Amino acid sequence: MLLQLLALQLLWLGPTAAKKDKPEISSHKFDNAPSNFFYFDDSNTILLHDREGGVVHRSEDAGKTWDKVDIEGKAWDLWRHPHDNKKAYIMGKASTHWHTNDQGKTWKDFEIPKARPSLFRAPLAFHAKDSDKVLIHGEVCRNRGLIDCKETTFYTNNGFETVAELRKNTRGCVFAHATPEFQTGDDDKNDDRIICVTTGRISFDRRQHKLAVSDNYFEDEVEPSLEGDRTVQGIINIAVVKGYLVVAARAPRTDELALYVTDDARTWHRAVFPSDSRLKEDAYTILESTSYSIQVDVMTVDPPNPMGVLFTSNSNGTYFTKNIPHTNRNMNGIVDFEKVQGIQGIVIVNVVENFEEVEGSYGREEKKLQSQISFDDGRTFKDLKADKKNLHLHSVTEMKNIGRVFSSPAPGLIMGVGNTGKYLKSYEEGDLWVSDDAGLTWTQALEEAHKYEFGDQGSILVAVYDEGPTDVVQYSLDHGKKWHQVDLPEGKIRAKALTTTPDSTSMKFFLWGTKGGGSNTEHWVFSIDFEDMHEGKCKEKDFEEWYARVDDNGKPSCVMGRKQFFERRKADADCFIREKKFEEIKPEFETCECTEEDFECDYNFVKKGKDCVPGRPLPDPKGVCKGDTKKYKASSGFRKIPGNGCKGGVDREKKVERPCGDTLKPPVSGEVNTERTAFPAQSFRAYFYLERTESSSESEKGSKDETVIMRTDKSEVYMSRDHGKTWDQILKDKKIKDIYPHPHFNDVCYFITDGDVHYYTINRGDTFGDFKAPSEPTRDRDLQTLGFHADYKDWLIWTGAEDCDKKGDCHNTAWYSTDRGGNWEYLLRYVRKCEFIKKEGRGDKEKLVYCESFKGEKLSGPLQLQWSDNWFAKPNDLFENIVDFATMSEFIIVATRDQTDKDSLKVDASVDGQTFADALFPSNFNVPVQKAYTVLDSHTHAVFMHVTVGDTKNAEYGSIIKSNSNGTSYVLSLDSVNRNTPGYVDFEKMLGLEGVALVNVVANIEDAERGNGKKLKTMITHNDGAEWSLLRAPQQDPEGKPYECKTDNIADCSLHLHGYTERRDPRSVYSSPSAVGLMMAVGNVGEYLTDKSEKTSDTFITRDGGIEWHAVKKGNYMWEYGDQGSVIVIVRDTVSTDEIFYSLDEGETWIPYRFSNKKVHVAILSTVPSDTSLNFLLWGQEEDSDSEIVTFNLDFSQLRERERQCNLKENEPDDPESDYYFWEPKHPLSDSNCLFGHVARYHRKIVDRECFNGRSIQHLHNIARNCECTRADFECDYNYEPAKDGSCKLVSGLEPPDHSQVCKEDPKKASYYLPTGYRKVPLSTCEGGNELDKYAPTEEPCPGHEKDFEDRHRGLGGFWLFILAVVLPIGIASAVGYWVWQNWDNRFGKIRLGDQGSAFDAERPWIKYPIAAVSGVVAVLAAVPLLVGSLWKWASGMFGGGRRYTTRGSFARGRGDYAVVDEDELLGEDDDEEV
Repeated sequence: MLLQLLALQLLWLGPTAAKKDKPEISSHKFDNAPSNFFYFDDSNTILLHDREGGVVHRSEDAGKTWDKVDIEGKAWDLWRHPHDNKKAYIMGKASTHWHTNDQGKTWKDFEIPKARPSLFRAPLAFHAKDSDKVLIHGEVCRNRGLIDCKETTFYTNNGFETVAELRKNTRGCVFAHATPEFQTGDDDKNDDRIICVTTGRISFDRRQHKLAVSDNYFEDEVEPSLEGDRTVQGIINIAVVKGYLVVAARAPRTDELALYVTDDARTWHRAVFPSDSRLKEDAYTILESTSYSIQVDVMTVDPPNPMGVLFTSNSNGTYFTKNIPHTNRNMNGIVDFEKVQGIQGIVIVNVVENFEEVEGSYGREEKKLQSQISFDDGRTFKDLKADKKNLHLHSVTEMKNIGRVFSSPAPGLIMGVGNTGKYLKSYEEGDLWVSDDAGLTWTQALEEAHKYEFGDQGSILVAVYDEGPTDVVQYSLDHGKKWHQVDLPEGKIRAKALTTTPDSTSMKFFLWGTKGGGSNTEHWVFSIDFEDMHEGKCKEKDFEEWYARVDDNGKPSCVMGRKQFFERRKADADCFIREKKFEEIKPEFETCECTEEDFECDYNFVKKGKDCVPGRPLPDPKGVCKGDTKKYKASSGFRKIPGNGCKGGVDREKKVERPCGDTLKPPVSGEVNTERTAFPAQSFRAYFYLERTESSSESEKGSKDETVIMRTDKSEVYMSRDHGKTWDQILKDKKIKDIYPHPHFNDVCYFITDGDVHYYTINRGDTFGDFKAPSEPTRDRDLQTLGFHADYKDWLIWTGAEDCDKKGDCHNTAWYSTDRGGNWEYLLRYVRKCEFIKKEGRGDKEKLVYCESFKGEKLSGPLQLQWSDNWFAKPNDLFENIVDFATMSEFIIVATRDQTDKDSLKVDASVDGQTFADALFPSNFNVPVQKAYTVLDSHTHAVFMHVTVGDTKNAEYGSIIKSNSNGTSYVLSLDSVNRNTPGYVDFEKMLGLEGVALVNVVANIEDAERGNGKKLKTMITHNDGAEWSLLRAPQQDPEGKPYECKTDNIADCSLHLHGYTERRDPRSVYSSPSAVGLMMAVGNVGEYLTDKSEKTSDTFITRDGGIEWHAVKKGNYMWEYGDQGSVIVIVRDTVSTDEIFYSLDEGETWIPYRFSNKKVHVAILSTVPSDTSLNFLLWGQEEDSDSEIVTFNLDFSQLRERERQCNLKENEPDDPESDYYFWEPKHPLSDSNCLFGHVARYHRKIVDRECFNGRSIQHLHNIARNCECTRADFECDYNYEPAKDGSCKLVSGLEPPDHSQVCKEDPKKASYYLPTGYRKVPLSTCEGGNELDKYAPTEEPCPGHEKDFEDRHRGLGGFWLFILAVVLPIGIASAVGYWVWQNWDNRFGKIRLGDQGSAFDAERPWIKYPIAAVSGVVAVLAAVPLLVGSLWKWASGMFGGGRRYTTRGSFARGRGDYAVVDEDELLGEDDDEEV
């Protein structure tokens, strides 16, 4: 009877009561590989994305059964809300997307207005405290193309009920509350605070990117001050890390980055690292951090075998200290670093044991890795131990699964694949290891490598074989001591991923694997369910109190003032936790007594040994340090780490007595200080500034790092770290023949000797290295021996002489190195020169190289231009019979001999370095034989080119023509512009202001060609060459007397200035980008420019961008701007002197200062290229000495007028405490301040304020408004020329350009404009008004778009008309490539977060999207005022001969994008006898 009842009971209970001894496994086959899948937290619901099919699948039972979401074929990407376990998002390819609020049961679509998701960054950014608030990164493209796309951020604050535009021209935005840990201090006020990286105020150049903050969805915005009261440009990325907001910035001409950190989204600090550790772009990783510190790994050894050093910050993220050196990292910046989840203070890292061998091997030495663990938050590390043997585990750099590598929320349980021994072996030689005491001890779990997961709070461990196909899954129910296996239902599969719920509380697991291979590959997913196994529910006796951290004696240890312990299931308990599904185990804490480790340095203090000492003068305690009071109570230098829970014990916060002197700055002397240094030589041969950039860290040798390097005629090199106050000879006993500062990285400089071993520094002279060259340097005095890459500072091209012992066969061979000269590989023989084409700011192929080579390897053969992107393993011919080529900021210009007329030249242009188009010169510009071109400038989206018209010796002149946006179509800008015999042109752009340039024109061409000398007049343009005018003369001379001619008659009485062709020092340019609006020059007032003599020349200044000029001094003076124009120094030129004059009020008054008790012939007056220093250098020779040369340092920092730093109220410009005002430049013929279609407002120091500028100011504050268009915003279109009345008239006999060509190039384009004779100046942003390029009814529909045209009644904007003048065979590639490069998130300085690794990251569409190539940086030819090549003539004339030298000083005045150019490298002007 009992048996019958039992049978009936079992029958009644059914299958639910039949407990099993193995987990249940179910399978499901998918058509394609999953591109992404995830659990919703605290649930068994999974979403799986099949991008190939555009499908999202959903399972509510952890993968047993699946349904398709009803948007089949449209799903481009899938995102889970990281802070709301009900919400997810499906992104479509276009403007329609979908969201769910119920874990995917239902979906609702939403639209991003006229936009598609961004291809260059994660499309969504989330609010941690309000899941209805989401930011959407999109891009708005005209006519559905990729060109002219504006990256725009949108937002919703109501769960996608509505979507609105947040801001245009963004480069990534985040909510301040992007993580639960971040606190703004006032949550109600700043709950909607958003921080965006945005483009510059005018330029889209990445160097102009800035930060913008708004609390009201960008109805208003401010640019935060990141460094003191100064804003910072060059922002390249932003991230929220736990309780910190981190921003990375990069200045031009360096690969060093600055990190700025805030923990409240209000007050920012620059992160300070030890002086021997500098952050480099793509060379640091922000790791998984804590709520009280940031962990950063900084790369110390470059790829291909990168290593790093681990740093940890103080609690506000500003000061970093070194934790452990030689950390292992891979080429993608991923670091072998992981915190044990859920437990404070335990970190596992891999380090490189043979670091010394790896450091110098350039990738040839294989890294030997060892694993280390820390139980005290990284203060100390020790070996991992398995039965007294060292254990090494594969870590984050070799991700074999998704999610975390070692740990989970299961307290204390860690698994990993590795081996015991001295070093880590390959993954296939590893076994599976387990620890249940948070890494203190380890045991072998399974032989061979396995993927693994944790479930039921650690009660269940699951593993699947990972070295090949398998048909079983293994599991353990006792912390990995014993293992069981269960068969997979579909036979053998190759495991791809094994996972479970994020909190590891579930008893269900999800496995994805493949069967077969190639086109027969099948994709299977498996649900592994332990819920119906026979183990019962755990009771109180099945749990233990487990302390998370113990010391070497096994006693619980403290981190952040607390001991941490958990109630967890015992390893041998025969039960499952079950009822606590989706409930993580919460840690419990015991309070510890305070120790020294619980304190950090207080604000204004820095670590020195075990003490914290003042890092700067301490704040003045008001009302305390008065009279005879000598001490006051102040901070001890320590404070308890915020969030630390310790009590009692050590108290390092107790205030101490400090001397009142700690609060005082040393008093200034009130005088200019002078330091004289003499050198045993007869002349200086070259000098260079290795200037710190805005993102550079402090030098090891001190914060006032203004490094100068100088070479004498004795081939001796001296270096000063303090701007010439003290000098040391470097590289003693080495004969230095040439010095090559890197044109793209200020910290790098090369020294060429007379032997085969040469030297370099990569840290502004802190240390020096050497390399052996593959041959002797080139013997061609007009060529550079070294060529440099714009992005990779270790990539070099060496041009050397070979076979020079063979008569008549001495030729150049090019070699390349990618490891700073450590190894050289052959590139090409019989070359004239080779050059990297990849330039900073352009997206060319990294290995793209141009070489001018002699055809057939014969010096008698014609020059040909070849290119290669594989180190000339396969050369490609571009042009034969070339003269030269020039690389520009946006173009590459090549001059070749005309095929129909060998005595004439032709020009071709390219924007991608591989596809060229003919340059079409204006039809009214008739030069029968084009013999020479001089490329002047291309900063304003157009090439300025001087074409020689008359080449009679000493009577040379030509015309300046200006191109369209791809350098192929030109219009005439100005005739009769002066040039000299070598080809240099009197043309100079004003630095720091848009579109202002000065030229000298020849007023008597016929008379000059008869040998009677040139008569020159100076002209100026304020709208980028569209209009030119004479310079209005000042009313009085330097002595206050009127000029002889009538200054109101500008045709016969104007100001004329000596230009570039007469300049001894090419660095003596008129202006400085940091002294906005200021120019100085030497010249005269009259009908023409006179000779440059003391009797006929005066020195002049303008303070308003060249509109009004003032006479300064009689005679010729050299000048330099200091502290961004707050100090100007002038000294006599060509006349020996013992005094200088300086001005503190922009040249209104001049103060004499005697710097020497002897007369000195001053050859050079210099300062740092950025003109931001208060120090200057005089270089010269005293009158009574012929065996010594001298320098004089002039230090103006001790003036009382420059004792205080100026107060810049960036966001409160009208604050009376601000020392700056807004200055608005304007066109002289305009009544308004509109210039280039907008009113630009610049910060300028109030002239009479007694303070110094200090850190470089971003002078352009904003564009106050766009203006209505006027005639000044337009120039003449192709085939049109200026008439006498200023209008643009069609050249007689010519046809207007065919603007309908744009319809053929872009079938989606709806309309075009018929030519009106005008095209908008590229810099102009004007709107409405007199739009001369859009006279109705000149807009016409494109074929097939007539209906759209009728509906829209609108046409293209001014910029597009500008590029429609001719067929643009390469325009699309240019626009696409430049835009992609500007926006691609995976470029310089990307902030990498250590916990973002995933098997699916690389599949994100914005990463996979193809990157197009464009071209790049300026190499200015011939006429550019800062041309390096002309230094040879300057050096030989001034200092007595020698080779030509390239100098960083020659890139002065902030022109960071000038490359080294050969002397006399103008495009043409060959000898007649050459063929």
